[in-house]
Amino acid sequence: MIAISVRRLPHGEGLPLPRYATAGAAGMDVVAAEDVLIPPGGRHAVATGFALAIPEGHEVQVRPRSGLALHFGVTCLNTPGTIDADYRGEVKVILANLGTEPFVVRRGERIAQLVPAPVLRAELTEVATLDKTGRGASGFGSTGR
Repeated sequence: MIAISVRRLPHGEGLPLPRYATAGAAGMDVVAAEDVLIPPGGRHAVATGFALAIPEGHEVQVRPRSGLALHFGVTCLNTPGTIDADYRGEVKVILANLGTEPFVVRRGERIAQLVPAPVLRAELTEVATLDKTGRGASGFGSTGR
């Protein structure tokens, strides 16, 4: 478990902070801090009314809610989105309406979930050739045939 500081912003007053809905939940539910209408094919960065201070060596991933995706065709773009440890601004959730009807986001409605995760940093070494593998340079879908 990691400790993450959260700061409620003025427009987040009265809203629940991110929290786990059940003891076995992997993600903390996030609610909208504004009312928004997203037309079919549209997208909007929905305000959440809070900011985080994530410890160095970690990120928080923003993931869609399966119920919104299944029932309304609404999902998060850039999924999973990453909130970096050095970001201190408001967390926003980029919702996209892939459905056929306008979707109304209501203040206080659950719109996404947050999952904290450790981050590994890489050091890249430029080389002239890479080692050989059975797959080689075969592209998307090449392992499923």
